[in-house]
Amino acid sequence: MSVYTALLNRSVAAGCSRVWGAAPRPLLHIRSASVAEPGTRRSDDEQLWEASSFLPFSRARIGSFFQETPVLKNPFLEDALLRGYLRRHLPQGVSREHFLSDLCAFGERVAIEVDKWGRECEVNPPRLVHFDPWGRRVDHIVTSPAWKRMKDLSAQEGLVAIGYERSFGEWSRVYQMSKLYIFSPSAGLYTCPLAMTDGAAKVIQSIGVSWPVDEAFSRLTTRQSERFWTSGQWMTERQGGSDVATGTETVAVSQTDGSYKLHGFKWFTSATDADMTLTLARVQDRTGATTPGSRGLSLFYAEVSRDEDGRLKGIEVQRLKDKLGTRQVPTAELLLDGLPAHRISEEGRGVPCIANMLTITRIHNSISAAAAMRRVVQLARDYATRRTAFGKLLRDHPLHMQTLARMEVETHGAFLLSMDVCRLLGQEESGVATQLDTHLLRLLTPVVKLYTGKQAVAVVSEGLESFGGQGYIEDTGLPGLLRDAQVLSIWEGTTNVLSLDVLRCVARTSGMVLHAYFTHVKLNKNAAVSTLAPAVKAVDGALSQLQMFVQEAATREPGYLDLAARDLAYSLARIYAGALLIDHACWKEASASDTYAALRWCEQDLCPVVTKQARGCYDPSTPPLDSALVYDQSGWLKGVK
Repeated sequence: MSVYTALLNRSVAAGCSRVWGAAPRPLLHIRSASVAEPGTRRSDDEQLWEASSFLPFSRARIGSFFQETPVLKNPFLEDALLRGYLRRHLPQGVSREHFLSDLCAFGERVAIEVDKWGRECEVNPPRLVHFDPWGRRVDHIVTSPAWKRMKDLSAQEGLVAIGYERSFGEWSRVYQMSKLYIFSPSAGLYTCPLAMTDGAAKVIQSIGVSWPVDEAFSRLTTRQSERFWTSGQWMTERQGGSDVATGTETVAVSQTDGSYKLHGFKWFTSATDADMTLTLARVQDRTGATTPGSRGLSLFYAEVSRDEDGRLKGIEVQRLKDKLGTRQVPTAELLLDGLPAHRISEEGRGVPCIANMLTITRIHNSISAAAAMRRVVQLARDYATRRTAFGKLLRDHPLHMQTLARMEVETHGAFLLSMDVCRLLGQEESGVATQLDTHLLRLLTPVVKLYTGKQAVAVVSEGLESFGGQGYIEDTGLPGLLRDAQVLSIWEGTTNVLSLDVLRCVARTSGMVLHAYFTHVKLNKNAAVSTLAPAVKAVDGALSQLQMFVQEAATREPGYLDLAARDLAYSLARIYAGALLIDHACWKEASASDTYAALRWCEQDLCPVVTKQARGCYDPSTPPLDSALVYDQSGWLKGVK
């Protein structure tokens, strides 16, 4: 019997090679009620009268029934798809056993210890202290002790380091992202600074690990908690958002020693308590002039440090952002007033240099989306074994189980999409990727990010509904899952921005990314299992439709594809996920549930871009009609020429 098999055969509490506690901790936190008010004493007659009258709700008595809470169990042992995917793809050997046992042990730690920290980060969000007691400006961002423990844990567990140690070759990224997938829903959003740290390390590695960033790279990728750094990503300004080319106003003033000082206003800086940052700025010439557009942007590295008086060097924190969700993450508006920095890109090549960062952070985003879906399904299915309604457990209500099954199908698709991008990234970094693989990675990164971000919001929302009223109560910790999920479709490019990025990707590669896509989907399509025939037929038909659409769209007027971009991206995601689900279901150790999930996924409209094309959604007449529909309600367009 292998070490991994032995682990799975043990109980959850003793199922891993590392033991962190005695029993799984419930996610939900419910205060117990006392029987009598403190400091009061009732007479014997009064107590006897109440007992004989059977009054369960008198005084502080609130009844005998309390709903059982859903229990968070080891996320690794509770995820058959994750375990099956790894068993299928990882090569046999000692490394595989270490890989799996480490994930199992980490899952146990997440359930017993880390999830409690994540809740602490939620209920004790960061706060900004502008001044010390004597009036000096200090701009201290105060975070909870749990947030600091998350940083130490991240280093010790190698949540960034694994991707750069590459001890598992081309599977190192899958290993790293599997740990992040287990960690993310319990992380108190510490996955945000980890994503930017990983992205910064990737950028530094791509341009060359040398002075002035060699020490930073070492700290970003270390497992030593006392040396570990996190990085910020300070790109967003008031005019820009994703449009950094025209929205970046920050300027860089050259110094005599070859360094620079940055002056500007960063409107949205996540994880502002980071140790360093990468940011864009425009280099001023001797007359103070700068080059407009993306050609004027360079990439800079800056450390976040304080002077002898405790003041930030070249930075003023204007305020912390008051956000819908992700309240655990210190996000701030920053005035850069002479921030010391070093230019690490060629002058005017800042935007191409951050491409690697965007790839990494978008993949992290996708993993977080799939993880959020998995967590809410895991809790909902546990709750269905505890909650009784209309005389039977929720799990015995067919309609309820149908709803959870639909959520599970979406989770299957999101997981396989996200992991396949991680697989391609690992192949590229290990030098074993083909040119087709590289093109496929470029195309799928924005597609998977935009699609899983939208899936997560829908699935988590449905998941909250499965808890009834408790899903809407803050004390349970459940509403935070939905608030935090909403950011996944916004950070690192909104759905529309990424849809247009897909079109740019197609244009810049002269269609080679689509060639790679069609080739790969055909290779993944496997009809070896007869029960999968309907799914195979659906994917095959949708793929043919998509090919015809692309050929026809190429002959249309400019702007036609812009209107179709969002639906095109959805079609690419759904067809590819269908192929992955079929492929996984054809694995010799696949379960009946794997086949069922593939069949259910492929029952939906896999190619909505063709469906909506047939309805005339992309005709030249639609943009003015869309505008009229939006603005005519208030008479806004009246008088506008």
